[in-house]
Amino acid sequence: HVDNSTLIRTALCDADPVSRTHTLAELPLSGKLNLRGNSDDEDFRQAVEGVLELALPIRANTTANNAERQLFWLGPDEWLITMPLEQLASIAESLNTALGTQHAAVTEISDYYTTVEFRGPQAREVIRAASPLDIRPENFGPGQCAQTRFGHASILLWPVDETPSFRIQVRWSYAQYVYDYLADSMRNAEAIGTISS
Repeated sequence: HVDNSTLIRTALCDADPVSRTHTLAELPLSGKLNLRGNSDDEDFRQAVEGVLELALPIRANTTANNAERQLFWLGPDEWLITMPLEQLASIAESLNTALGTQHAAVTEISDYYTTVEFRGPQAREVIRAASPLDIRPENFGPGQCAQTRFGHASILLWPVDETPSFRIQVRWSYAQYVYDYLADSMRNAEAIGTISS
């Protein structure tokens, strides 16, 4: 959660984290790049992998990550790269240099999306109530991701671990809506006893 005393503000910097049996909080702002290119082109793959030190995920709805960066498959020719904010400029420059004249594009989208983490024993049930995506553990586990609907919002959803814990990336304009929906769902479930507080 970004310190409000700094000049960096996030979509939910004024929202209080929710901490009960289930927890909900906005993650610190990270650097985000949208990458477009041809995954069938070995030169493209090698250029990206050389800079990021990650194998480009080419199977639908999969991710790759190391200690600092994560790659998300968004489509046959599109990926999301996340990294610490302080690495953003150097990675963008290195990617553009490595890709050279290839038919590819690197676009910064850091201030377009924010990410929240939702964790707890009934997290799947709460998310499933607002999304048509089949997120049963046997179909959707760590190492996978999916773009889907969450109520009225478009999101990128991925499981972090088997807690279960999920991260939800959402446009800033819909961040408060998604956050409030999750927080209210937790409170309502606790009130009727389906989630213990």
